[in-house]
Amino acid sequence: MKKLMFAAAGGAFAGVVLTAQVGPLIAEQASRDSSVYEQLDLFGNIFERIRGQYVEPVDTTKLVEAAINGMLTSLDPHSSYLSANDFEDMREQTKGEFGGLGIEVTQEEGFVKVISPMDDTPADKAGILAGDYITHVNGEAILGLTLNQAVEMMRGPIGSEIIITVVREGTDQPFDVSIIRDTIKVEAVKSRIVGKAIVLRITTFNDQTTAGIKAQLAKALEEVGGIGKLEGVVIDMRNNPGGLLNEAITVSDAFLETGEIVSTRGRNPEDGERHNATPGDLAEGKPIVVLINGGSASASEIVAGALQDHRRAVIVGTKSFGKGSVQSLIPLKGDGAMRLTTARYYTPSGRSIQALGISPDIVVKQPQKPNLATETPEDTKSAVKPRTEADLRGAITNDSMTEDEKTLYLEEQAAAEETAKLRDEDYQLAYAVDILKGLNTLSPEAR
Repeated sequence: MKKLMFAAAGGAFAGVVLTAQVGPLIAEQASRDSSVYEQLDLFGNIFERIRGQYVEPVDTTKLVEAAINGMLTSLDPHSSYLSANDFEDMREQTKGEFGGLGIEVTQEEGFVKVISPMDDTPADKAGILAGDYITHVNGEAILGLTLNQAVEMMRGPIGSEIIITVVREGTDQPFDVSIIRDTIKVEAVKSRIVGKAIVLRITTFNDQTTAGIKAQLAKALEEVGGIGKLEGVVIDMRNNPGGLLNEAITVSDAFLETGEIVSTRGRNPEDGERHNATPGDLAEGKPIVVLINGGSASASEIVAGALQDHRRAVIVGTKSFGKGSVQSLIPLKGDGAMRLTTARYYTPSGRSIQALGISPDIVVKQPQKPNLATETPEDTKSAVKPRTEADLRGAITNDSMTEDEKTLYLEEQAAAEETAKLRDEDYQLAYAVDILKGLNTLSPEAR
């Protein structure tokens, strides 16, 4: 009987405490809701006053869209409202073909900042660089516009000219660049052979990227003579602005046997996700070097971070852009959509790269190409081939090698000279290929 009473007393006491705690909470919530309703009333009041008293008639649809977009863009540079047309344009871009200039942009301090130009697009051919700021479009200032409004100004009929004003670090004055709009066909993955290395150039992460990796690698392996003759793979993601998260995961998975690839953590802990690798490495354990720079963002940083943390690749180049957030596309009534930042992503070691970027294991900057117009004769390289012992008349032969060994040696020499030529064309890529050679020299079993 005593136990039952204690239990009853305890229950009554707990009820009093609960009531004491819940009372203020309910009052606080009611106050918060009341404040929200007051703010919405204020918005409605302003909206009606604009409709009725603004000096000119206003398009109420555009007014509401501007209000929604203003609410979203106040959160961060990557959240925004997409009208039905903008949403359709985005879906076209992920398929790999669309009209425009060929640049990935963000907004910084009111100006449009180029994350990166896409390979072989009008912007790339016109010399637009990652980190450039666009201040004017056809002479009209874009300061104060939203990112979507600025992008809309840069759109236009294919074949038409646009003049953008660019501010570039290291250049004293802004300058104008003329670009002819064109259809942008994004080939997500390209491959080339350099010596005994395969270079996979990934320009974007759209729905063709993983399939492109597999197809291009298979084609290049056949050209190089099979996996046994391969020194390694260079994955070039310089100026890759990112794209689809699931493609970044599957590309990483293509070169990892096991372990975490990336985790995402949102506002609610239960919404967090972890993505793990499945068995199977397309490169079969061969060394990998990943090239990144300041134009490598988002999905490309996920791949670089995963391969770096698992020590599967050596990261070479300069620090990446540092976009470590995930945007969800949420379709809305009326065929539009909301792009909302819903999570941060973390590399396998648990680090967030938001605003910090991926730091290369080996920092290699791309030298500025010399100005041939101002180059003096003393600066130019001699076109005369240097003479060697083998060029001398009557030189005795080398008796330490068979003819087959000598042929192989000369082929290796030619490949080394080809890589040396690459330094003038692309110093960072040549450096990456040299690293692969060094890794093979130090670890013959990896060959």
